[in-house]
Amino acid sequence: MEKHDVTTFAPYPFRIGQKIHIQEGPRRGDWEVVGVTDHKLTLRCPISRREFTWSRFCYFVEEHKGVEWPQKD
Repeated sequence: MEKHDVTTFAPYPFRIGQKIHIQEGPRRGDWEVVGVTDHKLTLRCPISRREFTWSRFCYFVEEHKGVEWPQKD
């Protein structure tokens, strides 16, 4: 059997209350996780306090400890 390099992705296991930063894309910026289901994720902007519910879209890349949140532009 032929061998190949394979990249594996896994949906991130979000937790309510988690502070996150999305680095790129239309949802980039700082968010707080306020709702999680098998298919949907609800995030709250820490500045405007507006909430948005989207289909789950994030995959684990890297976790940082002791980072300023929300970040200043």
